[in-house]
Amino acid sequence: MSKPHADVIVLGLGGMGAAIANHLTSRGMSVVGIDRYQPGHRFGSSHGKTRIIREAYFEAPEYVPLVRRAYQLWRELENDTGQKLLNIHGLLTVGGENSELVNGVLKSSEMYGIACETLDNAEIRRRFPGAVPSDDMHGVFEPTGGLLNPEQCIEAHLSLARACGAVIRDGERVVRWRGDESAVEVKTDQDTYHASHLVVAAGPWTSELLADLNLPLERWRVFYAHYDSVKRDLFTPDAFPISLWDTPTGAYYTIPYLPGQGMKVGRHDAGDVVDPDTMKRTVDVAELRSQTQTIDRYMPGSTGRVLEAETCIYTVTPDHHFIIDRHPEHANVSYACGFSGHGYKFATVIGEVMADLVEHGRSEHPIGFLSADRFTNN
Repeated sequence: MSKPHADVIVLGLGGMGAAIANHLTSRGMSVVGIDRYQPGHRFGSSHGKTRIIREAYFEAPEYVPLVRRAYQLWRELENDTGQKLLNIHGLLTVGGENSELVNGVLKSSEMYGIACETLDNAEIRRRFPGAVPSDDMHGVFEPTGGLLNPEQCIEAHLSLARACGAVIRDGERVVRWRGDESAVEVKTDQDTYHASHLVVAAGPWTSELLADLNLPLERWRVFYAHYDSVKRDLFTPDAFPISLWDTPTGAYYTIPYLPGQGMKVGRHDAGDVVDPDTMKRTVDVAELRSQTQTIDRYMPGSTGRVLEAETCIYTVTPDHHFIIDRHPEHANVSYACGFSGHGYKFATVIGEVMADLVEHGRSEHPIGFLSADRFTNN
């Protein structure tokens, strides 16, 4: 193996990889970041103008300490860059009596003392006139729910990394990598790079880059749409929060009507299994119809003319939790993947965690429940 000319190579510069590069360089490490596309591209999982951040975590309360640290680090990133990146609008979660979303929010809020309001059906309608939940639905309002702009956040992380000397190589496809106990080599279609450590944060392309690990990852094609709401005054951030709806036809998220963006709506719990290099990237009218009908049932007038419709990729594990670990045969190779459609909000803390793994081989953050061992030990 050739002598390393960087401390760390980071593969993938989306939401996670950009944050990882920033945290590594902030600790004085030299970094080469490689991505097959330019930052902010629309082929992976870190685009779409908005991402939700929420503290009372319905997926599992174990995430709460991580997301709390993520909030702190997003604010630090704002201070470091002088940019407004995190906007708080509040979050309304609505579902039936046995809703996993609503009950999960309540469980996390009770365990960690998170200030949330339980709302019955009548209170939801009174507080938010645009909402028409069915009679069996109730909800939880989380005042600290907010939005991040993923493209802006990626550039913020990369700008700080560049300022600290990171070398960013976009438009390069990784052909292979190899490593031994002291160094790694990454060959792209344009060059060959050497470093002491490797971090893989390649989103839907992780399966190919870590094929030897046979990680249980599925890539889902999902889509979202921006609508020119018919009753936009009911759905601006002043009138209506971010919302999650657990309905009989699926789980949906909505982003309030924003200037230049309209009302954003997407389904969260289902998608077609695809190959990211060959998947269909257009959204047709038939696909939109079911989504539009569902949201119009619960938020009449929130949709309207489609301003934009895009695809995205969820890289999903069997239990829908992340995987954060080190390669079992290469102690100097670590990876983060399987963010399952709910990971972006954690990008800042994932950056810190992965920098810990590189620098110390471990992290003080509670990431044990995200180890890959949970799949091999069952």
